[in-house]
Amino acid sequence: MFPALRGLLLLASLLAAALVPARAGLEIASFDADATPATGSWLAYDPMTASGELTLRCRGVVLTGAGQPIVLCAVDWIGIANEAHDAFRDQLASAAGTTRERVALHTLHQHDAPWADFTAGRILADHGYAIGVFDPGIVQPAMLRASNAIRAALTNRQAITHVGWGAAEVHRVASNRRVPAPDGNIRGVRYTACPDPELRAAPEGTIDPRLVMVSFWDGDRPVTALSYYATHPQSYYRTGIANPDFPGIARFMADQAHPGMMHVHFNGAGGNIGAGKYNDGAKTNRAVLAGRVANALERAWTSTRKEPIGAGDVSWEVERVRLPVAKHLDRRRIESAFARPGPLLNIQASELAWLERDAAGHRSEVACLRLGTVRVLHFPGELFVEYQLAAQQMRPDLHVATAAYGDYAPAYIGTEIAYGQGGYETSPDASFVDGSVQGVLMPAIMRLLGAAGSGR
Repeated sequence: MFPALRGLLLLASLLAAALVPARAGLEIASFDADATPATGSWLAYDPMTASGELTLRCRGVVLTGAGQPIVLCAVDWIGIANEAHDAFRDQLASAAGTTRERVALHTLHQHDAPWADFTAGRILADHGYAIGVFDPGIVQPAMLRASNAIRAALTNRQAITHVGWGAAEVHRVASNRRVPAPDGNIRGVRYTACPDPELRAAPEGTIDPRLVMVSFWDGDRPVTALSYYATHPQSYYRTGIANPDFPGIARFMADQAHPGMMHVHFNGAGGNIGAGKYNDGAKTNRAVLAGRVANALERAWTSTRKEPIGAGDVSWEVERVRLPVAKHLDRRRIESAFARPGPLLNIQASELAWLERDAAGHRSEVACLRLGTVRVLHFPGELFVEYQLAAQQMRPDLHVATAAYGDYAPAYIGTEIAYGQGGYETSPDASFVDGSVQGVLMPAIMRLLGAAGSGR
């Protein structure tokens, strides 16, 4: 983003903060905006021919009363990356009267949905190609609707006296996508829709079976709820119809079960997790998977236990880290391939965007929201579930939730061992980092959680 424009947005955020009446204590504002593009726009893989019965949503909350406002936002898109991620956060920050660093922007990763990346789009245009899927005209209306929704929500903030935590296992949805051979290498990838009966018959593998829920209360009155569950969210896609897939249906069912209380859902560290063991691609499975997630949402809700919370129990902390650029990302090789139009143009543009941002000194952000005994970690990319499980093990005395799919720029983020095992997720076209990323992220998680050995 141009420096002058960011300066104007910062000024606008300060003015917005001045216009919002000051109140004592913690408060929350819940916002909900339509994130569905216009018919004819590009979705991640195909032009959009129509919108589904359930539209794509941009939902979130603004927490006020503990320093500058904190914004948590989840969008029904496949990914928001690079300068688009910066710009979207700046818009939300301006509306909330805060700074970009206190805005967590995530996607749920549905595939019949937009893919936002201003940097990759500019690179395509600079090389004489059509911007296509990266058209900023798809993103800008959604940013405007979301920022307007925040401004409206802030006029109706609600007091918070308690935070709640609930959890429930999700049955027969998640399975590890990477099916190992006896030697430990990956013998097959069980994609989200898996027609191969042999791969579907393999064990679930490493997953986090729990869906966890963080809720906010005014006394005994529930105000809003945030849920977190790690899995790729596709049942089937490439329909040309924009839709939020089975997590969106489950979220709608939660709304219907609790009228007047908005529900916001985040995808956890689901990079190597999908529904492939329980989904052969039959269209009837979308409703089945949605029902199983909705059932877990309700059980997590009924298991909720509350604790009092005040401004001193809330904080926001960010670790800025340099994620290691994958060794296969050679600029000359990519530029050479880029000169010959092919099916991977969007991937190659994304690779060049990642290289460009790294060369300019860009650093990825890992953030932690503290809510009493609850911690919510926020990550970029398609994070492997092992990071989520490790975070829980670091602080078993706390309730730890994870939201991944923040800045989509690095693509898949695997574990160190995974980069030597083969499989799609750690292949050159899928991951823009290398195995040393584990040595960067684990210490950052430890520091944010104040885990033993972190020096805090």
